[in-house]
Amino acid sequence: MLKPIFFGLLLSLSLFSPSSWAVISAAESMNLSGMQRMLSQRIAKTYLMIGAEVRPEQAEQQLDQSIAKFESNYLALSEYAPTADIRAALDDAGKTWQRYRELALSRPDKQQALLVLQLSDQLLAQSEHLVLLLERHSGAQSAALINRSGRQRMLSQRIAALYLAMSWHLPISNLQQSFEQAVSEFDVALHALQQASQNTAQISKGLSQAEAQWRFTRAGFNLANDSRYVPTIISTTTETLLWQMHELTNQYEGVMLAGS
Repeated sequence: MLKPIFFGLLLSLSLFSPSSWAVISAAESMNLSGMQRMLSQRIAKTYLMIGAEVRPEQAEQQLDQSIAKFESNYLALSEYAPTADIRAALDDAGKTWQRYRELALSRPDKQQALLVLQLSDQLLAQSEHLVLLLERHSGAQSAALINRSGRQRMLSQRIAALYLAMSWHLPISNLQQSFEQAVSEFDVALHALQQASQNTAQISKGLSQAEAQWRFTRAGFNLANDSRYVPTIISTTTETLLWQMHELTNQYEGVMLAGS
């Protein structure tokens, strides 16, 4: 049992280690702001995992790590913020974050879960706006690849959160439609990334591995059509997708830095 636990710890440290004290670059700001999108959904996912008792101990650890990382990313982005529009977008996200964090740390229940998901969507929209402002400010062509790859990290966690909401039978209108839209968006973006001319051999290999994992994950979705939910399996397979897309986003960041 020691090896899986140790390996999992290394993975956690690679994603959730504190940001460097050095001032971040434009490429790093794209990566971190994209990670904020993902964390908005990961926090909702872990809240639902705890409430539905799906690997709750692991979920509690992920929740603590995600909240700490959102905070450190926010501080790094606030220090970097190069324009008034970007600073205003950060302020808006910060106000939502204060409410969201308080709810996410409370004991989960089905009624409160509805508000958690609403706030996660609001924070996602605000973080998405911030990413687009930073991409526009950078002006680099490869910034779009960091954005798209980073958004796949978010979608892996959004898909998991929506699936958990369905399996927990939360009374949310258009829940199935939102889930199917997130799945479709992941499909389209993965294909677009595979066609990118800037892909290195290493990136192409990573995308092929992510595609294989995505096919496996989608096979689990089919059981839900027969009302046979497998939240433990989906939370595990989407976690692997998250790590794969995180590594690819770091590699796209490297492409942007090399071209600057």
